[in-house]
Amino acid sequence: MGTKIQRIAGIALAVALAVPVAPAVAAGTGDHAATQAVLDRYQRKVGPGAAVHAGDAQGSWTLSSGSATSPGQRPITAGDHFRIASQTKTFTAAVVLQLFDEGLVDLDAPIERYLPGVVTGNYDGTVITVRRLLNHTAGFPHDPAGAKTKPDGTFDLAELVRAAMDDKPVSAPGAYHYSNVGYLVLGLLIEKFTGKYVGDAITERIVEPLGLTGTSFPPPGKRTLTSPYLPGYQGFQLGGGYFWVDMTTSFELSKWSSSAAMESTLTDLAKFGRALVSGAVVSPKALAEMRTVVPWTPGAPAGYGLGQFSIQLSCGGVAWGHDGALPTGHASLTLTTDDGRFASVVTNTNKFPTDPSGIDVANAALCEGR
Repeated sequence: MGTKIQRIAGIALAVALAVPVAPAVAAGTGDHAATQAVLDRYQRKVGPGAAVHAGDAQGSWTLSSGSATSPGQRPITAGDHFRIASQTKTFTAAVVLQLFDEGLVDLDAPIERYLPGVVTGNYDGTVITVRRLLNHTAGFPHDPAGAKTKPDGTFDLAELVRAAMDDKPVSAPGAYHYSNVGYLVLGLLIEKFTGKYVGDAITERIVEPLGLTGTSFPPPGKRTLTSPYLPGYQGFQLGGGYFWVDMTTSFELSKWSSSAAMESTLTDLAKFGRALVSGAVVSPKALAEMRTVVPWTPGAPAGYGLGQFSIQLSCGGVAWGHDGALPTGHASLTLTTDDGRFASVVTNTNKFPTDPSGIDVANAALCEGR
């Protein structure tokens, strides 16, 4: 990424100088002043703009800070389309859990049973189970190295997985290490049992039944976002100025496929999260499996389950969801609670600051009035 940014910096006329903008609020702050304050601090750490869409069974509200564009003063809306990056993993996991509900997949079966000869090379497909792919304990690296593109510049899912098998394991199976590779293998698993391109399977099983009209899985080669969309930026220092580069269409999304390629909106992500916890997507048994977590670190009170993680809220209780970031310049997070509260956060850069973080913004929204 550093090389690409440096090359783009050489054509400074194509970039916009970042200028301070006053926080733009998409909905009146009203009783949401505390959340707005956290959102404003978050936006100052990340980039041109940030927003949160939150609420409960009684209704929803949206707050925006900064701007959706640079330069500009347009607030981010709950209907803006953006790359959801690794939030895609929850959609992929949900389809695998549907296959579990249908009796087609045993979560603790070795992946070799379903995809013989696929997990091989430096890995043992007779030891790595479907569950270990879902909860990042297979020992895979973060991304495959050396995958070759097709003549049209797109990536083939099977080739991405094949390339990863030549990579050195980061750990023995059983230890947590976040990886896109496992979710690429799961994409092949979905294609095996549905007989469909993984994007079509997710669309037909999740997106369409839930009426997620702002959500889609891009076919290989499609880099544009549906309008209205949130441009994505990466920032860099050049001399005495700070510049934002529009990266929205700079990357081929098939590189991430079933691990991180999808687009959606704040509204749709909240709707999906609520549907998942309500039992509208998978059975209670499957949802319980999704919530069987491995701790981030030994002794941690929260951890990663099957395509989603748990977060302890400051007001008590647990929220479930996922985050994601891509070099297209989008970072996002969606959290949902069992009592119907939800919060979906987005920023138009791929930064993940720690103080405050996107989780802090979501926590403030989920804990309002509690």
